[in-house]
Amino acid sequence: MTVKLVDLLVRKEGLTHEEFVERWQGDHADLAEQLPGLQKYVTSVPKDHEKAGYDGLLELYFEDTAAIGAAFDSEVGQEVQADAAEFVDMDAGPTLVVDETVQLDDFDE
Repeated sequence: MTVKLVDLLVRKEGLTHEEFVERWQGDHADLAEQLPGLQKYVTSVPKDHEKAGYDGLLELYFEDTAAIGAAFDSEVGQEVQADAAEFVDMDAGPTLVVDETVQLDDFDE
């Protein structure tokens, strides 16, 4: 079974939404992709971040909750968290660990 970690991200005070997105989807993404055990990594930016109340939606897929713990306990995981703390308000948005049930997948990949 795959487990998904979902974060609603809010930028740190003093950053514009655009600066946040550039950092998040740039250098930070390059680092986060190296998390051990990571199976899928998705970032989504709201069309209207002011109305949404957050700056980004993060989805990280792992085999199970133990794999999430191991990933963030690793050296890379510690680097990812330290880097994120530079541009993400770590206390502002919720973090969820969920079991995903796909009801429909009509995308041709």
